[in-house]
Amino acid sequence: MKLAVYIFIMAGVTYLIRMIPFSFFRKKIKSKFFKSFLYYIPYAVLSAMTIPAIFHSTGNIITAVAGTIIAVILAYMNLPLIVVALSATAAAYITGLFI
Repeated sequence: MKLAVYIFIMAGVTYLIRMIPFSFFRKKIKSKFFKSFLYYIPYAVLSAMTIPAIFHSTGNIITAVAGTIIAVILAYMNLPLIVVALSATAAAYITGLFI
């Protein structure tokens, strides 16, 4: 019974989070400032969630930094995501072997 209550509460919260913007913004947004602000929110949220996880994932800041540097360089070179992820993982692992 508790589980059903929890599921209904989560469903309600999820519904409210998705419904509230639609009820407040019925008209098309014309403000350039507000449009640009909303454009960058997904990137900011993704960064805020990902960056701390990156530096705590290996348990060693040096291996995390090595993997991050490799990932940033390869991503800047527009390589596929799988190449970036595998290379960053390999860099963190190899760095960990020498520390």
